[in-house]
Amino acid sequence: MAAISRHLVLVGEPRQIADRLEQWFIEEAVDGFNVMPPYLPGGLDRFVDKVVPELQRRRLFRRAY
Repeated sequence: MAAISRHLVLVGEPRQIADRLEQWFIEEAVDGFNVMPPYLPGGLDRFVDKVVPELQRRRLFRRAY
């Protein structure tokens, strides 16, 4: 995706990605994120299946509405 060149790209294991997102959130550098998967349709599925559960364990992502 051409737009990725102007955004931070996080690459790594789910825990490493969650570490970076958590750091930014705790330091109040951000109040949310827009996720742009590297490929479609499976890229977003991998983020949801791998990174979101790690963020939920850290209480940084909701489990229910």
